[in-house]
Formats: sequence, C-alpha cells, structure tokens
Amino acid sequence: MTNVASKLIKDTSRILNVSEATITRGGMSLVVAVYVYKIIYPKIRELVRSPAGEAAKSKVTYKGQKGPAVNREFLVQLKKLLKVIIPGLWSRSALILLLHTITLITRTFLSIYVAQLEGRVVKYIVRKDVVRFALMMTKWIAIAVPATLVNSLIRFLECHLALTFRSRLTRYSYDLYFKNQCYYRVSNLDGRLENSDHCLTEDIAAFTSSVAHLYSHITKPLLDSLLITVSLASLARSRGGASLPGPVLGGLVVAITGRILRKVSPKFGALVSEEAHRKGYLRAIHSRIITNAEEIAFYGGHKVERTILQQAYDSLVQQMGVIFNKRLWYIMLEQFLMKYVWSGAGMVMVSIPLLTSTINERDCGAGWLHCKSGQYA
Repeated sequence: MTNVASKLIKDTSRILNVSEATITRGGMSLVVAVYVYKIIYPKIRELVRSPAGEAAKSKVTYKGQKGPAVNREFLVQLKKLLKVIIPGLWSRSALILLLHTITLITRTFLSIYVAQLEGRVVKYIVRKDVVRFALMMTKWIAIAVPATLVNSLIRFLECHLALTFRSRLTRYSYDLYFKNQCYYRVSNLDGRLENSDHCLTEDIAAFTSSVAHLYSHITKPLLDSLLITVSLASLARSRGGASLPGPVLGGLVVAITGRILRKVSPKFGALVSEEAHRKGYLRAIHSRIITNAEEIAFYGGHKVERTILQQAYDSLVQQMGVIFNKRLWYIMLEQFLMKYVWSGAGMVMVSIPLLTSTINERDCGAGWLHCKSGQYA
C-alpha cells in the first residue's frame, strides 16, 4: 500500500511538474479538511444550534430521568458558575489561577530542558566522553531540585485554587440558602431538592475540586502538544523532510481514540450522580436519627431505624460496586489507547521527519553523530 501511494505521488508530481512534498502536504491538508467538515463541524453546529433546554436530549438514565450530558445547557450553567467563582480579573481566584498557569508553563519548559540534558547524556555515553558525561549528570541532578519544587507547587496551587473556588461558591450558596427563608421552604414546603446539606457541602467541594483539576490537566497537555508540533515541524524543515504528516497523524489518532472512548464509555455522570444521591440519603438518615433520638428511644424504634440505615448503606455499596466494575474495563481500554496507541503514534510522528529527510547521513561526514543528536543540543 505504501509503495502504491509513493508511485502515485511520483507520477502525479511528474505530470503536474510539482514537487512530491507539495503534493503530500496538499493531500494531507485535504484529508484534514474533509475530516473537520464531515465529523467535527456537524458536532459543533449541533451543539451551538440546539436549544438550551433540550440540547442533545440529555441522556436518559435507567430511572427514566434526564442524566448529565455535555451540551449547551451544561455550558450555560458552567459559565454562570465560573462567573461566581471567578468574579473579576483582579480577584483572588484570578490571581491564583494566573500563578497556577505560570507554574504549568514553567513545568513544560523544565521538561523540555530535562529531555535535552538526557539527550546529551546519551550522546556523551556513545562518545565515551567521561568528563562531559559527569558534567551533564551533575546538571541533571541539579535541575531535579527546581523541577520537584515546581511539581509540588503545581499541586499546592491546585489545592488552593479549589479551596478558593469552594469558598466563593459556598458563600454565594449560603446567601441564597438563607434568603427569604429558603432553608425552611426547601426542607418543609418543597420536596424537589433532597439532602440540601449534602449539596451545600460535599457536592460543592467535589465540583470545585474537579474544576481546578481539569484546568491543570487540560492546559498543560495542550501547551505540550503545541510545542511538540512546532519542534517536529522545525526538525523536519531543517532536514528537508515532511513537516505536515506528523501533526496530522497525531490529531487523527487523538480524534479517533476520543470517539472510541466516547462511544464505549459508561454513563459515569449518571452513575456518580446516583452515588452522590445515595451518600446524601445515608447522611440524612444519620441526621434524622440524631435529631429524633429521644422519640426513637421512647418508642423503641431502634430496630426499624437500624434496618433503614443498613438498607441505605447497602444501597450505596451496591452503587459503588457497579461503578468500580464498569470503571475496570473502561480504564483498561483507556490505558491501552492512551498509553500504547498514543505512544506508538508518537514514535511514528518523531520518525517521520527523519525517514522523509532529504539530507543524506553521509553528507554529514565527520559530523554524522552531531547530525543524529542535533535535536538534543
């Protein structure tokens, strides 16, 4: 198949009097454009045009209720919550977020520098240069101190960011909870919201922690991908190789694995939501026993209350077991795709500039080893 494609490219290049590199880049650009138009664009258009109340017809859970879904309604709600936790550019939340971003960027460039040092270490091992090898190892150990500090600082700022988000959202929720006797109406006049205490404590903490965690795990990979793409393109141009196929291959692999994971992914949103509901119910039963301890003791209702409490706990354990079982197979597939398939694609991406290079290694002469290890310099 590869020979057929190469022959086709050569024949087309000869007929049109255009370089093979130009034809290859044009073909890859056409493939990307078609993929974006046929796959990505319809999804974005559907997301934007669908009404806020029924976008994507939120997935239905096994109880017949609308389950969580990433749609326009979700994005609108998230935007409103972000305005609460980050009220302005000069707020405490925004400043911590800025420091966190700077730390993530610093960690990325430290990783690049460490990779360069490791490349030089390998180069001097091959050359059997003991002095420079010892020097590079000293630098490698020395850079480990700021690298570990930055790693700890990332986790520290992420925790503080989550805590700041939680404080702002909790104050906002308390203002609404105690406004117009809402605390009384929720408990006694309206049964739509159960376990309001759980929503004001555990749910807020889980949400703010997830927001801070997602920011860390989205920003840095995007920056890493951008830098790697630019580096591979520069390496390919410097060696006269193809610069477009590598990034295109990486984008296609990410898109395809993302679609696979999305198709086979269990409804973790609905499952976790049900788990949170059962946790809140268990907590509410404990609170009810504490509140009505005198009546329970007077009427001898401890056996009934224990049965109800045990049933609530067993229900929670059953739900957690369902989540664990579904997560086992999903994580196995996710690890295979993201650890091995992505690693294999990365190796191919790195090899493309070298395999398609128009610079002959023999042209390097005495500097052949330098040419091979130039990416580490």
